[in-house]
Amino acid sequence: MSAYDPKSPPGNPSPGQSFPRGIRKRSDYEYLGMPLWSVALGPDFARGEMRGHAKGVIAIGDIATGVIALGGLARGLFAFGGLAAGVVAFGGLAIGGLTLGGLAIGIVALGGGAVGWVAVGGAAAGYYAAGGAASPNGSGCGNCCR
Repeated sequence: MSAYDPKSPPGNPSPGQSFPRGIRKRSDYEYLGMPLWSVALGPDFARGEMRGHAKGVIAIGDIATGVIALGGLARGLFAFGGLAAGVVAFGGLAIGGLTLGGLAIGIVALGGGAVGWVAVGGAAAGYYAAGGAASPNGSGCGNCCR
């Protein structure tokens, strides 16, 4: 492992050092104008990308957009990631129709914090809410603010 060289300007590796390389792969087959699968992880300095953006029917990447998306930021019909947005979303922050996450915001929300028409979680707010600190029917905190 090489030591950090403060004299080396940013963007240029010191002798003996190299930048981490990202992964960029995609299928040759396309469906509806998108590749069947796409993988884009890590930086690609040749293209000037700090994060990989995968776009495909099945997308896996730092930023993923597709029917099935898996990534740090995932957008799609089925989204799985740190921040997931989709019809069915699973993630740290999940936004969409059916959501499951640390903070879930959606029509049906399940999570530590849940906000939605139907909300279930440690702290839940919604028309139908259940959980440790549930606030049904938009009535405040559920215990004292009616």
